[in-house]
Amino acid sequence: MQQRLDLLEKRTEKLEAQTKKNSQNSSKPPSSDSPFNKPKKKTKKRKRKRGAQKGRKRGAQKGHKGHQQQMLEPTKIENIIPEGCDCGRLVIDPDSIKPFYTHQHIELPEIKVDVTHYILNQGKCKCCGKTVKAKVPSEFSSGYGPRLSAVIAELSGSHGASRETVQDFCHSVLGFPISTGGIQRVIDRTSQAIEPIYNEIGDQARKAKVNGVDETSWFQSGKLQWLWTMANNVVAFFMIHPNRSKEAFLQLIDDWKGILISDDYGVYVNWVNKRQRCLAHFIRKAKGLAERENESIKAFGENILKELRLLCHWAKKPPDQKQWANFYSRFLLLLMLYEGADNDAGQLARSIGKELESLWVFLDENGVEPTNNRSERALRFAVLWRKRSNGTQSDKGNRWVERILSLKQTCRMRALPVFPILVNAIDAYFKDQTPNLQWVAANY
Repeated sequence: MQQRLDLLEKRTEKLEAQTKKNSQNSSKPPSSDSPFNKPKKKTKKRKRKRGAQKGRKRGAQKGHKGHQQQMLEPTKIENIIPEGCDCGRLVIDPDSIKPFYTHQHIELPEIKVDVTHYILNQGKCKCCGKTVKAKVPSEFSSGYGPRLSAVIAELSGSHGASRETVQDFCHSVLGFPISTGGIQRVIDRTSQAIEPIYNEIGDQARKAKVNGVDETSWFQSGKLQWLWTMANNVVAFFMIHPNRSKEAFLQLIDDWKGILISDDYGVYVNWVNKRQRCLAHFIRKAKGLAERENESIKAFGENILKELRLLCHWAKKPPDQKQWANFYSRFLLLLMLYEGADNDAGQLARSIGKELESLWVFLDENGVEPTNNRSERALRFAVLWRKRSNGTQSDKGNRWVERILSLKQTCRMRALPVFPILVNAIDAYFKDQTPNLQWVAANY
């Protein structure tokens, strides 16, 4: 009976721990968190001066770097002259007039689309008598110019808006009607226009010394697919593949042989070159153990969490030889004490022990980060897009998603606007030219 009671208590404790799992203490995605169980934010207690209001005030705190409105290049300048004086009389010395402040007022001009009618004429050839008909110039054959096409593509891709939302925007703001089929044709042309940019982003990703790789589920006509990303500090390359497999991984990286940052998916674990294991995954699991009721599991979770956080902190300020020796001794001893345990603490200790060589590569290699947050952040918008749209309906749709996500996230990393690049690519496509690719290869 005692053995059975111990077994039931162990099972109950484990089941209770499962109900408390969220994105902060496990590998569950943030979208799976219940809105009713959000943890309260912990605020640091600060000494307040006598008479000061309790707690922190809303808004920016002391020491926060301000973000003032940027002064733009003016399209019109008006000088304002003083109109009154407190003395009741106003006689201004002309030589004393000088500006002391510039107030910026921003407004949109009335939006009117430029509509050009190309009237095609026909006539008879005097030589052969045949009727000859004029043709629409190739750069105008689509019916929608580069800038208008770029607006539609920006809304549909960079912002993930539905066809109906884009249709409403065109009618309400731009003042012209367009069918959802017309929007789709614009998107198809844009997808072809940015294909050279997409390929160049892929080439740059495969030339990088360090890359983070991650994947998430995607759906094509309700069928499970996988969206992969290969991201570093200058580019993010996306690919949709039917499988989550070694074959898909090799297709993504092609001939790349650099340092990989990843989670513990088996394909990544077997990487033949250097690999940095994402410490954030271990930290979340350790946090989950630190919240357990079982005293032994809780103690291991708290201790290993402290050591892993210290290890992450060293990415900004590397340890000296003594600090590292002390840490290494504590870390190994902690793993040895728990690796034989038949519980979740032992399981985590064994998992960390298998990855020892991959835990601190970032301390030896420049450009390597202790977590795979870069590629996970790159996937975040794609996950939200998938939830809104339920994925794509065709291979053509998959290619659009790959290309626009690669362009959007690469521009985001470089603080570049997407719209001018779309305009250039579409304009080059209409003229059967290659778009500007120099910005992709530029060093940032």
